Formats: sequence, structure tokens, C-alpha cells
Amino acid sequence: MPEFDKLVDAFAYHVEAQTWEIFNGDAKTGNKHAKKAIAAFNKLCAHGDAGRDALAMLFTHRSMDVRTSAAAFLLRHRTAEAKAVLEEAAKGKGLIPFEASECLKRWAEGTWALDPAEDDAGGGALPGMTAIKRARTRTRGKGAQGRGRGLRGC
Repeated sequence: MPEFDKLVDAFAYHVEAQTWEIFNGDAKTGNKHAKKAIAAFNKLCAHGDAGRDALAMLFTHRSMDVRTSAAAFLLRHRTAEAKAVLEEAAKGKGLIPFEASECLKRWAEGTWALDPAEDDAGGGALPGMTAIKRARTRTRGKGAQGRGRGLRGC
């Protein structure tokens, strides 16, 4: 669907832009891009599994940060493929490989919740809350208070 293509492209663009801004010391602008990438993901999720399937095309994207971000968001929906992408990225050195390995740890611990199943979210969507907002409130622990997790934390 053309609408899916635009949302997938927006997700990829904003993930790359977020990484660029953070590496250049502009976390504020990076966070703006993260919010836009999350918004694109939420719009894809509004179409159910078809929207999530569209995002899976990014598993082969030229950019490691785009591949790993898509994989992090799709761990529940496309577990085997997403884990393979994250495991491959985690073999490297640097921030993105580190983030991939941390995401895999959160998955193994059972604390990953970027896209919880409707049953896991307490019987479906809460009025006015997206999956990402629900996930963020459920995963914040004592050590994460006061820091947003954005796209980078599982």
C-alpha cells in the first residue's frame, strides 16, 4: 500500500536523522526525530499486522540503525527475523551494536515491551494511549526514572 510505503520511509528517515543528530551532539533535535519515527510506527500499527509486516522490509536496509530499530519494534511480531537482525548487529562494536545487544537482553528477560500484544496491554488499547506510551510506562523501573527511552532503549 502506498500509505505504508510513506510511513516506512518516514520511520527510516527519522531513525537515521535521530542517529545523525545524536552523534553530532544535538539530542534535542534527535529526540524530535525519535518522536516522529515512533509516530510512524504507531500509524503502521493502527493497520494491525499488515502495517507491522510493511516495516519488516527495513530488516535489509543499508543502515544498521534503521535495521536494528525496525527489528527492536518487531520482536514480538517477527521474532525469528528480528532476533537475527539484532544478533548480527550485536557482533559489531559501537553504540548501535551495544543497543542491539541490550535489546536482546531485555527480550530474554521478558521486559521488552515496545509493541506489546493487545492481551499483554491489559485487554487492549487504553483510551488515548498508543502502544509505545503504554510500553514506556510499564518498562520504567527505578533505574530508568527521569530518562526517556525513545527508539534506542528496549
